[in-house]
Amino acid sequence: MSIDDAIKKMTDLIKAACAGAEIKAAKMSDEEARLSVYAPAGDMQKIKDAAFQPSIDMLNTDGMDVQVFVYDRDAPLLKG
Repeated sequence: MSIDDAIKKMTDLIKAACAGAEIKAAKMSDEEARLSVYAPAGDMQKIKDAAFQPSIDMLNTDGMDVQVFVYDRDAPLLKG
């Protein structure tokens, strides 16, 4: 499995949990990526639950570290 395959797999799982989620992917290396997910507050836990075990499985089986960070898309931005 490539990092692109891993990103697609996680994106599909996230979209299945919340079709309206906005996902931004950042590849850190050939084995690591970060997905920033922006979704309504009510869907955040569903996304976390859907992504948790598959991300652990990909790390253990394929060596792909895809980290998923879920944010409330309606929360005001902090300025500091």
